[in-house]
Amino acid sequence: MRIVSKTDIGRVRRSNQDSYAAGESSGSMAWAVVCDGMGGQNGGDIASATAVKIISERIAVGYRDGMGASSIRAMLLSAVKAANIQIFEMSQSVETLRGMGTTVVAAVLCGQTAHIAHAGDSRAYLISGEGLTQLTRDHSVVQSMLEKGELTQDEAKSHPIKNIITRALGVDGEIEADYNEQTLAPDDSILICTDGLTNYVTGGEIMDIVKGKRFYEYPEEMIARANENGGGDNVTVVVLGV
Repeated sequence: MRIVSKTDIGRVRRSNQDSYAAGESSGSMAWAVVCDGMGGQNGGDIASATAVKIISERIAVGYRDGMGASSIRAMLLSAVKAANIQIFEMSQSVETLRGMGTTVVAAVLCGQTAHIAHAGDSRAYLISGEGLTQLTRDHSVVQSMLEKGELTQDEAKSHPIKNIITRALGVDGEIEADYNEQTLAPDDSILICTDGLTNYVTGGEIMDIVKGKRFYEYPEEMIARANENGGGDNVTVVVLGV
C-alpha cells in the first residue's frame, strides 16, 4: 500500500480549517480521512480536527484483517455518526462554537477495493488509465440544481452559491453519510481532497500531473497548481494506492 498526503493554507485564508489523517494496517489495508471545517471564527478547525480524530480512532480500533465489505461499511458509517454526535454536542454546549461543522470523506482501501463514506462536498476520485472518475456525489445546492437540469456544468463552476452544502457533520443531531465501493485495477489509486483543490484545478490538470509526476509528488504538485490558479481556499490532498 502507498499513501501520500499534504495540506496547505492557500493564498487567501488566514487559517487552515482542513484536517486529515492517514495510515495503514498490516501492509494490506490503507485508510484516510479528510475534513473541511466550516464556521469561520466559530470553530471550523475544531470541527474538522474532532471528526478526523474520532473517525481515525474508530478505524484503528475497529479494523481487523479479513473483515468483509459489510463490516467495513458498518465501521465507517458508525465512525461518521460518532463524530457527528460529538461535534453537534460541542456546538450546542459552547456558545462560541455554535454553527460549526465539517465535511468528511473517509476511505478504507483493502486489497483491491476502496470503501468510501462521505458527507458534504469534499470528494473522492478514482485515478486510472482511463482518467479521473468522481466517486462521490456533492451534497450541495448547486449539485441538486445540476441534477434537476436547472444549471449547466459551466454555470455551476461559477455559481454564487456553489459553496453552500446540504449535508455536514455537526449541523444536526443525526447524519446520513453516503457509502460506496470501488474496485481498483493494478496501478489505480484513490484521490481524496477538499474543494480547495477541485475549485481551482480541473480534472485535466490533475491527470496531467498524474501522468507527468511520480506518485509521491502528486499532492505537492496538485496543491502548487491550486495556488497558481488562485489559491482561494485551504487545500488538502491524500492519495492511496495499491
